[in-house]
Amino acid sequence: MSSDTLERIRLCGAVPQHVAVIMDGNGRWAVQRGLPRHAGHRQGMNAVREAVEGARQAGVEVLTLFAFSTENWQRPSSEIGALMGLLRLYAEKEKRELKRQGVEVHVLGELHRLDEGTRKSVDAIVEGTRGGEAMRLNLMISYSGREELLRAVRALARDAAAGRLDPESIDDEVLEGRLFTAGLPDPDLLIRTSGELRISNFLLWQLAYTEIHVTPVLWPEFTREHLFDAVLDYQGRERRFGRVTAGEG
Repeated sequence: MSSDTLERIRLCGAVPQHVAVIMDGNGRWAVQRGLPRHAGHRQGMNAVREAVEGARQAGVEVLTLFAFSTENWQRPSSEIGALMGLLRLYAEKEKRELKRQGVEVHVLGELHRLDEGTRKSVDAIVEGTRGGEAMRLNLMISYSGREELLRAVRALARDAAAGRLDPESIDDEVLEGRLFTAGLPDPDLLIRTSGELRISNFLLWQLAYTEIHVTPVLWPEFTREHLFDAVLDYQGRERRFGRVTAGEG
């Protein structure tokens, strides 16, 4: 990261505390080059490294990456197998470096759907980076925003039916405590690659007031410079959370 870029970010205002990323475009990147789709996913691993290191350098405290959705289970078994293999490879290859950088990894989602080998690799990177204080990295695996909300509602309903919870006491804070992101601030900034203008069932509750930055860059070509551009874009916005400023109607 150049000192000029660092200085611009530092002078332009507060850095987003929590950045979420929808990593899109791996398949298109591969197709454009006449390569199998899994080649795009493999190349995307470099972009993950760039995003993590760039976020840490910029001063982001929490980085959440949408790595694999529950809808992705409907893809061809060969592609799912390749994706799981890459997840294992990432966990094994990056664990030591992430620990060295002080990055604490959390893997969130319906993890019971992972095969045994992938689950062991996931557990290993979580345990191996535990205690990192420089930045928290959330990898959302087998995740669906709607399923997350249904999961939370079912848990609250069970507690209410058992007499452990007064339904009238359920508010934002109580519901948020049942989400995968319990205890974390909502994302300040969402980055979407590949130019698509949708949130794809990602963090539906948490993104209520999040600033959105869309870039046409396909994920395998995403670098830390693109992340810095998104941070600078965020710093130029006025966040009002539904309120109006003085003088506005």
